[in-house]
Amino acid sequence: MKFKYRDTVLNELARHGINPRDDTPPELAYQLVSDLHLFEIRKLKRQMLAGKIPKAEYAKTVEALRHRYPVLSLPLRHWTEED
Repeated sequence: MKFKYRDTVLNELARHGINPRDDTPPELAYQLVSDLHLFEIRKLKRQMLAGKIPKAEYAKTVEALRHRYPVLSLPLRHWTEED
């Protein structure tokens, strides 16, 4: 099956090093970017626990990270266009 990703989605995915082909299911691309986001959140938590990020700054840091992944808030049905 072929998928035509929206240009805006492709641009957001490319920012994170994810470049789906036209046969890559949107669910797989979503899972990849979601896993990357989760990895970064866990990294921030480890840094906070190690004292590298003050606890008072942790929530603000996680929120800033969330804003770097706006594509995750877009429903999958809007990731692709109809031919």
